[in-house]
Amino acid sequence: MAALDQIVKAYDVRGTVPDQFDAPTARALGIAFAEFTGAATVVVGRDMRPSGPEFVDAFAEGLQRQGVDVIDIGLVSTDMLYFASGRLDLPAAVFTASHNPAQYNGIKFCAAGARPVGIESGLDRVRDIAAAVLDGAGPSPAAKAGTRSSQDMLDAFVNHVMGFVDVASLRPMRVVADTANGMGGLVVPALYERLPMIDLEVMYGELDGTFPNHPADPLQPANQRDLRARVTAGGFDIGLAFDGDADRVFMVDERGEGLSGSTTTAILAVSMLRSHPGATILHNLICSRAVPETIRAHGGVPVRTRVGHSFIKAVMADTGAVFGGEHSAHYYFADNFRADSGLIASLVMIGEMSRSGSTLSELRAPYEPYAASGEINTQVDDPLAVIDKVKATFDRYSLDDLDGLTVDAGDWWFNLRPSNTEPLLRLNLEAPDRDACDARVAEVLGVVAG
Repeated sequence: MAALDQIVKAYDVRGTVPDQFDAPTARALGIAFAEFTGAATVVVGRDMRPSGPEFVDAFAEGLQRQGVDVIDIGLVSTDMLYFASGRLDLPAAVFTASHNPAQYNGIKFCAAGARPVGIESGLDRVRDIAAAVLDGAGPSPAAKAGTRSSQDMLDAFVNHVMGFVDVASLRPMRVVADTANGMGGLVVPALYERLPMIDLEVMYGELDGTFPNHPADPLQPANQRDLRARVTAGGFDIGLAFDGDADRVFMVDERGEGLSGSTTTAILAVSMLRSHPGATILHNLICSRAVPETIRAHGGVPVRTRVGHSFIKAVMADTGAVFGGEHSAHYYFADNFRADSGLIASLVMIGEMSRSGSTLSELRAPYEPYAASGEINTQVDDPLAVIDKVKATFDRYSLDDLDGLTVDAGDWWFNLRPSNTEPLLRLNLEAPDRDACDARVAEVLGVVAG
């Protein structure tokens, strides 16, 4: 149970090191997922990590033991797995550790129709059943084992993605994508080589879960360094940085400067509102104030959410939102079964560039009126105690605790959240200009460290 407690997080099971995650655990999770869903068939996929085939085999064995048929769709990006779940209307699981290092692996679940499975929607039950299985208990095997078959979903996925833009309206453009030896190396060429107006170059496109070139975590600026240099040296119109399972993408403009997740969310929100006037758009509470301001300015209704895909997908269903974005470069589309997709986001951005006729640096400028700190992590012994101290220090301002602590000080604000898995506090702060931002960051961190 201890190992399962370590790997179950607020929104999925992933990112676990080998001594926490092994084939018996994967098999137990297969049994548990079969019991939890009650489904006759489950879709399974994996990323390119070396441990993936072993874990898929064990997980499938657990499902089949309970009489569940398994559709193995092989190597997939996470957004392709969500698409398969939505298109086939079946529960699904993908073995991936996303952006984490090579020695990690884990699993992401979704219910039929790509609906989220989080701690508030059944993940705790999956954990408890799996723990019982590992202890020698758990549900009895079915009288008849399930079958296992293979299915290729790549072409159907690409066709689906292409439906998010008017392909005929795209202008000729030079695109370079750093897929970091992750699953973007499969899906990015499959899409953009179908678009003759796009001249695509892929960096580190070989599927290699040992990540020989750099970590597959584009949230860290150091991991965008090669892409930014290539954009400027090669004269590309846009650079795309995908994470390991390719459900996230960061954009780089023609000057080699990266866009924040907030800026991208604002631009994509405008595109969604053009085709869905007056619609509801979600943004997590760490996004720039420019995001809700942009949504309102274009006639939409902004709704603020917690961080994390299970929360955002649930709010999308409750509100009928057509789109949602996170500062971490997850972008959710109602017409994609409310799931996030880096590939769709990249194509919609290229569609916006084509429509505007401007460079990406020109397109982004109106959406960046403030200065942001980026995410700053601080290791502390007791994160919740530190948050209480910060709350007391800034209690003269407007406070809320939707997700961690958010302090609204008028012309500046910050959010301080504990990590789900480490003794860390994550600070995100925004102010009117760079000097003010730096000064306020120093002020908050002084309280955190004091």
